[in-house]
Amino acid sequence: MEKKVLGKSGLELTTVGVGTWAIGGADWQYGWGAQDDRDSIAAIHEALDLGINWVDTAAAYGLGHAEEIVGQALVGRRDKVIVATKCGLTWKPGATLVDHVLKAESVRAELEASLRRLRTDVIDLYQIHWPDPDADIEEGWTVIAKAVKEGKIRHGGVSNFNVPQMKRAHAIHPIASLQPPYNMLRRKIEAEILPYCKEQGIGVICYSPMQMGLLTGAFSRERMASMAKNDLRSKNPHFVEPALTNNLALVDGLRPIAAQYGKSIGELAIAWVLRRPEVTAAIVGARRPGQIGELVGASGWHLSKEDIARIDSLVAEREAKG
Repeated sequence: MEKKVLGKSGLELTTVGVGTWAIGGADWQYGWGAQDDRDSIAAIHEALDLGINWVDTAAAYGLGHAEEIVGQALVGRRDKVIVATKCGLTWKPGATLVDHVLKAESVRAELEASLRRLRTDVIDLYQIHWPDPDADIEEGWTVIAKAVKEGKIRHGGVSNFNVPQMKRAHAIHPIASLQPPYNMLRRKIEAEILPYCKEQGIGVICYSPMQMGLLTGAFSRERMASMAKNDLRSKNPHFVEPALTNNLALVDGLRPIAAQYGKSIGELAIAWVLRRPEVTAAIVGARRPGQIGELVGASGWHLSKEDIARIDSLVAEREAKG
């Protein structure tokens, strides 16, 4: 698989990585519905067997559960896999809701808990999940900088930060990477964030390249109607009318472009994200074996200028519909 170096970190990532948000399960605020842990582990193993060399997770996913599953899946393989996780979302025992906390004591405690759940002595990339509370960004980032010096973290990154927030953190300690949402339906980072990351040598790892499955070609109104109430997508504005109809029309427009290369629409959506030179890699979620194998073909697929123009035209038509 194609690899790129993450900013100035020296970490060489495959341009497609495996994400674990959905394998956290249903029992928390942002769950994706019921999940079989055996499927989760098998999906991670399949991703690694296909050549993917990094896994992205977070303490909050399933309130620690996703990290535990990643730790189990990597037994005997940890030295061959780059592990990224996140801090800043905490929870109380027995709760299903998360709180945003970046106080030093909390971040330190989260780091130690993640190390235990992941069954590792060092985390390759440790990221602040959200810049919230904004006033505590410096305090939380200072803890990460110290942990890098201590050897418990190899590199520090941020997620969902804007440019002013990155500048504040960068003044304390270099930012290895930014993890923002980016796909055909969410292009906000193109204006200021991507240029800043390029200027500063900050790697960019994009999440939700397929907008939570909507841009895979497998989603339909029927699937939406049968979606579990505890699946957070049931309340996502991209999945409700009138946006759903417009988004499915965009997907239909993408079908012939993907088909002419023998690729899936999901692979096309990921390759579109990877077309930007500032983007190091994209996170692709997998809940069961077979899913990731349908998407790894996006790595190394470089879209032509003509294909990009066709896609941009379809996206512009979608945006005009509101």
